[in-house]
Amino acid sequence: MEKSCTLLIHFDKGTPAIANEIKEALEGNDVSAKVDAMKKAIMLLLNGETLPQLFITIVRYVLPSEDHTFQKLLLLYLEIIEKTDAKGRVLPEMILICQNLRNNLQHPNEYIRGVTLRFLCRLNETEIIEPLIPSVLQNLEHRHPFIRRNAILAVMSIYKLPQGDQLLVDAPDMIEKVLSTEQDPSAKRNAFLMLFTCAQERATNYLLTHVDRVSEWGELLQMVVLELIRKVCRTSRGEKAKYIKIIIALLNSPSTAVIYECAGTLVSLSSAPSAIKAAANTYCQLLLSQSDNNVKLIVLDRLNELKSSHRDVMVDLIMDVLRALSSPNLDIQRKTLDIVLELITPRNINEVVLLLKKEVVKTQTGELEKNGEYRQMLIQAIHSCAIKFPEVASTVVHLLMDFLGDSNVASAIDVVVFVREIIETNPKLRVSIITRLLDTFYQIRAARVCSCALWIIGEYCLSLSEVESAIATIKQCLGDLPFYSASEEGEATDASKKTPQASSITISSRRPAVLADGTYATQSAASETAFSPPTIVQGSLASGNLRSLLLTGDFFLGAVVACTLTKLVLRLEEVQPSKVEVNKATTQTLLILVSMLQLGQSHVLPHPIDNDSYDRIVLCMRLLCNTSDEIRKIWLQSCRQSFVEMLSEKQLRETEELKAKAQVSHAQPDDLIDFYHLKSRKGMSQLELEDEVQDDLKRATGEFVKDADDANKLNRILQLTGFSDPVYAEAYVTVHHYDIVLDVTVINRTKETLQNLCLELATMGDLKLVERPQNYTLAPESSKQIKANIKVSSTETGVIFGNIVYETSNVLERTVVVLNDIHIDIMDYISPAVCSDTAFRTMWAEFEWENKVAVNTVIQDEKEFLNHIIKSINMKCLTAPSALDGECGFLAANLYAKSVFGEDALVNLSIEKQADGKLSGYIRIRSKTQGIALSLGDKITLKQKGGS
Repeated sequence: MEKSCTLLIHFDKGTPAIANEIKEALEGNDVSAKVDAMKKAIMLLLNGETLPQLFITIVRYVLPSEDHTFQKLLLLYLEIIEKTDAKGRVLPEMILICQNLRNNLQHPNEYIRGVTLRFLCRLNETEIIEPLIPSVLQNLEHRHPFIRRNAILAVMSIYKLPQGDQLLVDAPDMIEKVLSTEQDPSAKRNAFLMLFTCAQERATNYLLTHVDRVSEWGELLQMVVLELIRKVCRTSRGEKAKYIKIIIALLNSPSTAVIYECAGTLVSLSSAPSAIKAAANTYCQLLLSQSDNNVKLIVLDRLNELKSSHRDVMVDLIMDVLRALSSPNLDIQRKTLDIVLELITPRNINEVVLLLKKEVVKTQTGELEKNGEYRQMLIQAIHSCAIKFPEVASTVVHLLMDFLGDSNVASAIDVVVFVREIIETNPKLRVSIITRLLDTFYQIRAARVCSCALWIIGEYCLSLSEVESAIATIKQCLGDLPFYSASEEGEATDASKKTPQASSITISSRRPAVLADGTYATQSAASETAFSPPTIVQGSLASGNLRSLLLTGDFFLGAVVACTLTKLVLRLEEVQPSKVEVNKATTQTLLILVSMLQLGQSHVLPHPIDNDSYDRIVLCMRLLCNTSDEIRKIWLQSCRQSFVEMLSEKQLRETEELKAKAQVSHAQPDDLIDFYHLKSRKGMSQLELEDEVQDDLKRATGEFVKDADDANKLNRILQLTGFSDPVYAEAYVTVHHYDIVLDVTVINRTKETLQNLCLELATMGDLKLVERPQNYTLAPESSKQIKANIKVSSTETGVIFGNIVYETSNVLERTVVVLNDIHIDIMDYISPAVCSDTAFRTMWAEFEWENKVAVNTVIQDEKEFLNHIIKSINMKCLTAPSALDGECGFLAANLYAKSVFGEDALVNLSIEKQADGKLSGYIRIRSKTQGIALSLGDKITLKQKGGS
């Protein structure tokens, strides 16, 4: 039988004390040594030692001491020693203790009386407690409040014992009298708690008779009152109206703990709009008045819960919630923005965007180190506002374009992606955005932002003046041609022979990056962060950002420049009547492309141009020399068309997700519905009426009905033994976050009684058994339900194995029935989730654990294989369906899931069809922890084969 433990102390097992040393120290005269010895004895007892020889020593040398520390340690010692024998009878030596406790309860010192009364709260032995009861009751009337409050707690714990109501028959009466006369707030709280726990009706009567004075009571007592209200309203929902009035009165309490509890109680008891509004206002008040970040985060969580169930009420408080952005903590700011973005309506959008704009401007002036990250969050928030409500885009887009040259690359990328989306969805803003983009283009410092900005320029410069201005801007940012001189190339060649390391310093950290389609591309550090000007070529900031980036070896950007210039020249042919001007622009563009190729193949840079970029630049040169109408159409129309399709698909996905969220449960056809119009309104306040209506509405829409998925339940039952075994066992496995609960049904199939039947379990992996197994006696052909709790510490496949052991009257030795293994599947922990492409690629670059599984399957269709993998490993495909359309013999897709522990699982699937029709390729899994990567890999290897 497991024993309850009332005391936990950390114990260092390094140098355990020896019983003889402790005994010697206790018999000595050194006070500090005796105190240490007592502490060591207590720690050894807590860690399973028995130390029977110490008891008499402690009675002789510690018990008579008047020292307060000794007395406190003595009580801790008495709390944890065994006080009964194997049959449950109290040990005879405990009589010595009993006399000492009685003396302590009548001791002139208040501290000794108080700690002894507190010790009695943790005693379960009726034989020891019974003779002490008169002394305990005397202490209820002591002049000192410390003793009175502990005496009340002692009475409560004695009354709660199995025979407590016989030991203290009139305890509730006595405590009720104490409650009516008591002045000390803590003692009063304990008395009310005692009535609440042991005589609930008396507590509710006391509360309802003193209902007018509840707001004057102390904070501790008010907290117990709220607990009582919650308990009463759960059992009798009909009476909750009168209690809600008490809660509303307590909302004006000066104590923040009380008003927080009030708000939580209100939300759990009532759905009336005025009650929810009062709770939400209270949370907003706490959000602004409390300085502790943890409190703010907890309150934001409560507001988030309110938002999902009572959105209409929360919409009115959106500006109050936004005031939490004044906190410098990023987590608080992120949570606040997440809540606010789901509460935006056409009525409040302008106010919200105005405040977000002010916050963005503040990030420019502030000196905080996290300003860049905060600005990025604000930009993303404004982006989603502008997508939902396009009319606000015009007010924010120009402000945000100032941040295209931001040193925080992530926020600059967010701005340029926002601009790209707005210029397509808001045709009225096109001209002003293009003009502003060309004016500020020279400030852009990051290669990825430059690439996106160049694409916008190439697609949306339509008039003659815009096209000419765009070509001039790009030429200006590229600087004078050529990009290097012959003498510099000679120097560079010599330098590279002497010091091969020095020249490659700017791009020493090259790493593979995963592109949007899941394929790899080599990306230099220069394109990730703001560039550093090269040492070889004399190109400073004055000579243009594109030039400086090209000189760091970023030829992907070079290819983008080539494509943009090609598009601009093709468009110039359409809008420029003068052939001479067109030819002039074409030759200048060809010269730039040739210069880039020369730079890529020279020795000036440590790395030559990559093949992809080389091919793209050469393709642009061929196009400019010989353009057909078909190709012109592809370059000037098809690119834009595919972007439009991508945007519409994204919008479609978002609306589908919203629809899925909005689906709520419906009522059963035979549910009882009350019609509140027929209700008597006599004596009902507005709040009570609202509450009744809301309850009826919930009943009607089925919110009170929680459907248990019975069919799914039957699928999770595992047979542990065979039908021919003398004991049949089956388990129902429930996985709930950090806990696994096994409900094992054991059936005795024999005609004999099975004694000491024990379910012995052991685990493998990150699983831990919570309790020790117990022994049971099973009558012939009867059954027993046994529960086993297992704790999980990480997302990993684990195994539970074990056996059932029992004895029968005929056979002397124990019989063992070995059980089937229970495999705890990783699929129980992970669920499909969504994240942006950018977030996916960032995590892919950061996560260190990768598991690479080679494709081995009988499935011959790429899409069918992808769907098979998604179904097998319970993940969400992030790659848009349109990107997977068509037949090209190759497929790349990104999958994502999140575990219940908040861990991310990333999967990239890249497959191609071979000439013989079979699929080949790899499935790469990345995660922060080894467990997920390995377990998912095993799961894929097991399931990927497919077929019947």
